[in-house]
Amino acid sequence: MNKDERQAMMKSMMEQFFGGMGEDEKKEMCATMMGKMTEGLDMKEMMPKVMMGMMSGGAGDGPGKMQDMMAKMNQGGHEQQMAQMPEMMLKSMMPHCIGMMLPAIDPDKRGEVAAAILSAIVEKGSVGMSDQQMRSFVDALDEVLDRSA
Repeated sequence: MNKDERQAMMKSMMEQFFGGMGEDEKKEMCATMMGKMTEGLDMKEMMPKVMMGMMSGGAGDGPGKMQDMMAKMNQGGHEQQMAQMPEMMLKSMMPHCIGMMLPAIDPDKRGEVAAAILSAIVEKGSVGMSDQQMRSFVDALDEVLDRSA
């Protein structure tokens, strides 16, 4: 059985399996499965490796999958795309990931998780900033926190 045949078979099986499920049921099942699949894994250690693998072409559907995807999204040379990668990831991918995962966490534990995320943002985001840049950075964070209060 070649790759195309396996993919076609998998698609058919997935359609049969998920066919009678509603969107909420699918989300609940995926959230439960993620918990089971990641049980015993140190996500702090694993995620940077996964992300670096994706960016270097070590993961995904073939060599340079993430790079190929980014090439289609951006114009310019490879160096320019790689230079824009961290900003793109932080502006769109990470907020999307947090938006998907945070609601799945026990409401009593969300503050702890959010505090850890915010601490990393403040600690690492302020590296190398001048006093004026730091003030602007903190003001931007305060503005977001004030909106939600």
